[in-house]
Amino acid sequence: MSTPSDSLTEREVSSLPGIPTLIAVLVALLADGWFGLGSIAANDPLQTVAATLAGIVLLLCFGGFFNVEPNQAAVLSLFGKYVGSVRQQGLRFANPFYAVKKISLRIRNFESSKIKVNELQGSPIEIGAVIVWQVVDSAEAVYNVDDYESYVQIQSESALRQMATSYPYDNHDDPNVVSLRSHPVEIGQHLIQQLRERLQQAGVTIVDARISHLAYAPEIAQAMLQRQQADAVVAARTRIVYGAVSMVEMALGQLKEKGLAELDPERRAAMVSNMLVVLCSERPAQPIVNTGTIY
Repeated sequence: MSTPSDSLTEREVSSLPGIPTLIAVLVALLADGWFGLGSIAANDPLQTVAATLAGIVLLLCFGGFFNVEPNQAAVLSLFGKYVGSVRQQGLRFANPFYAVKKISLRIRNFESSKIKVNELQGSPIEIGAVIVWQVVDSAEAVYNVDDYESYVQIQSESALRQMATSYPYDNHDDPNVVSLRSHPVEIGQHLIQQLRERLQQAGVTIVDARISHLAYAPEIAQAMLQRQQADAVVAARTRIVYGAVSMVEMALGQLKEKGLAELDPERRAAMVSNMLVVLCSERPAQPIVNTGTIY
């Protein structure tokens, strides 16, 4: 996303330490008061006017003090023109006519609302994300966008919506397909990249972004649940059949190896059929005792 040509970037402006300056102003104010009282006693109008003007200037100096907390920047402007930003902590002093706007540089986060959107295959889903962000350029945050906090929230939801339409909800047993449910790391990286491109001109960087809510929309949730259950049943049956065939093969091999029984093709087929029925059945087999004559 291109940056506007008239955008502003942060530049640091010098400021005086507040406590020494405050002491100096107080001393000067006391000295001016003493000088003014002396001029009044001496009945000197010129000195009295000078002391009064000096006192007004010193009182105006108190408007130049401002406090900067840790992980905070003070954006200074003079009659609407950007002057610079101060990041030094503690009490600072600058031109009393500077307007001071403080911007937090702390790491912040918010959870987006649950957005209803159609994923790549057209199925309606609900998705939400947790966005961790931080202001890195105070001038861009103040002057490039109207309300940077609202801008971050709206653009984050827009990027989340666009990202959700680029991937299917599930890969349906195809591991090569990146999906919202099966590849959270790749999805998170894509979302971070989209957010950084959108929020770059607002002086904001994205620290982390992760999906916090992902589900099918209520109108198709039941149908998709049945589909997932069917896939689970098919996978379980496939595993059972594979295990049953392996057990039958092992049993026949050991019978032949140890010479316990010589089976003709017909009896072999019957034995394989019976074993598969027993091993693959959902209910336990009922034993039947053969009381026929043994030859």
